[in-house]
Amino acid sequence: MPAKYSGVMMAALGFVLDALLIVVFALLGNRSHDSGLSPVDLASTAWPFLVGLALGWLVTRSWARASQLWPTGVVVVGITVATGMVLRVLLTDGGAELSFILVATATLGVFLLGRRALSQRVLPFSLTPGGSRSPENRP
Repeated sequence: MPAKYSGVMMAALGFVLDALLIVVFALLGNRSHDSGLSPVDLASTAWPFLVGLALGWLVTRSWARASQLWPTGVVVVGITVATGMVLRVLLTDGGAELSFILVATATLGVFLLGRRALSQRVLPFSLTPGGSRSPENRP
């Protein structure tokens, strides 16, 4: 993508990709537990973690550094998982067994941090305001 794309657009892309990865997490979980794959089933599984993602992005101001692994990405993962688990227990029929907490943390960690690592390595632009960087300046 050319450098003409705004930092807001790049940050929005980062958030949308993170949200899609949470939906994939919900899809994989529902599929492995025969919980249903309808849009309603996926939404009921994903929404607590999507709220957590939004909170994580707000707390860390991720729109300013949407590709940063540390500390932004790690904190976003922590807030996403913690918020998702609390909301699951308080507001849904879902539980938060230790095994699920561990699997969710590992899966969302790989997904959300992996997205950041890939965007730093592969994309010819940064998902941060200012958007462009030359190939020689990539990490």
